[in-house]
Amino acid sequence: MIVVTGATGALNGATVEHLLTRLPADRIGVSVRDVTKAQHFADRGVRVRHGSYDDPAALRDSFAGAEQVLLVSGNDPTADLTGLHRNAIEAAVEAGSQRILYTSQQAAVPGNPYRPSDIHVATEELLAESGVAWTALRSGAYGPLDLVLGPWQQTGEIAQPEDGPVPYTLRADVAEAVAIILAGDRSFDGPVTLTAPTAVTFDDVAEIASDLTGRTIKRIVVDDEQWVADQVTNGVPEQMARLMLTWYQAGRAGYFAEADPLLTELLGREPKGVADRLAAHIAA
Repeated sequence: MIVVTGATGALNGATVEHLLTRLPADRIGVSVRDVTKAQHFADRGVRVRHGSYDDPAALRDSFAGAEQVLLVSGNDPTADLTGLHRNAIEAAVEAGSQRILYTSQQAAVPGNPYRPSDIHVATEELLAESGVAWTALRSGAYGPLDLVLGPWQQTGEIAQPEDGPVPYTLRADVAEAVAIILAGDRSFDGPVTLTAPTAVTFDDVAEIASDLTGRTIKRIVVDDEQWVADQVTNGVPEQMARLMLTWYQAGRAGYFAEADPLLTELLGREPKGVADRLAAHIAA
């Protein structure tokens, strides 16, 4: 059995959907904080059990019988995420899981300025010390493009801090690839990187957007402190703005510059790139 945590979330929920096209439902389980939100899986024969990273006993029950467990990384910046991930890893080991997979992040390496990287680095170290086989799924940035580009369609400008090349990746492609890994016969040991095939800068994106819209989309580099001040003025808490700033800083330092061919190989097709995603967004 494969047990997936966080299956009511966007990434792992989509992964379960893809698993259901590859495996019988009775070989799939989900571990969720609110079982009522996973009723749509239960109705299709998926085993649904309550599990929460802050409740080790519930986790062990939800992981029972699992040959593989897919752990979604926590996203509460106020929580001890490394401690919560430790709970989940220990519960999977105690439940007899033969492999633990974890949704990590591209360039989860020491020294990366992007602060969440520290949590992924620490969690990968816990996996390496767990005594069981493990895979860290280091996905490329798959959030909405507007989150990093800003309201370019309204302003005609990509006005953001200095950046660097990033292989912006479609979350749906990552979810499908993770399901392929879980359901397949090939083992992936340690960290693997899942990204779109090409890394682009905001200058590149502005050119792509200009071609797609027939307008001139300008790239404006905003001073870091001015950008933080602008975010605060727009209602973003300063702590959150400064955390996001570290992502741009990591990009400009080259931490996300290297695209990896594995996602293309797993999907057997070209993953969607920035041009595809912008075109879909414009058409919506």
